[in-house]
Amino acid sequence: MQLEIRPDPAEVGRARRWARSRLAGSGIQADEPLAETLVLLVSELVTNAVVHTGRPAVLRLSLPDCDAADDSATVRLEVADSSGRAPTPRCADDDATGGRGLALVDGLADRWGWTREGAGKRIWCELDRCAQPRQAAAGCGVVGLSAYEELAYEALFTGA
Repeated sequence: MQLEIRPDPAEVGRARRWARSRLAGSGIQADEPLAETLVLLVSELVTNAVVHTGRPAVLRLSLPDCDAADDSATVRLEVADSSGRAPTPRCADDDATGGRGLALVDGLADRWGWTREGAGKRIWCELDRCAQPRQAAAGCGVVGLSAYEELAYEALFTGA
């Protein structure tokens, strides 16, 4: 499955909606942590392509054709663009409004990388269906979703 992405920030929302719609027939429930993580990764990689290249891109999603009990299923997400500029992880300071995308990808995906393709590149990441969430990303101190869930619980219930 693939979606053509125009170099327009509005495409990020369209890419998230498209990814959510593809989950329905895959056996991945919309409320599964895997689905939420996948949509966040789509958002980050498409945002990077739109913001940093200013060129059209292609979003590809490979979802497992399986039921919820399949332990070996892997979801693969790819964004290909025609820019030869390599993705560069950055460490953003506390006040920065950007610069955390690849650190989030590193913290949330089970594997990720990129390859050159002609004059452009393909950035990819994979999520294992039954893997435990990672606790922290290397560098920059980005924390995985499971740690945020605990903080969200505390924020909602300790302040009342």
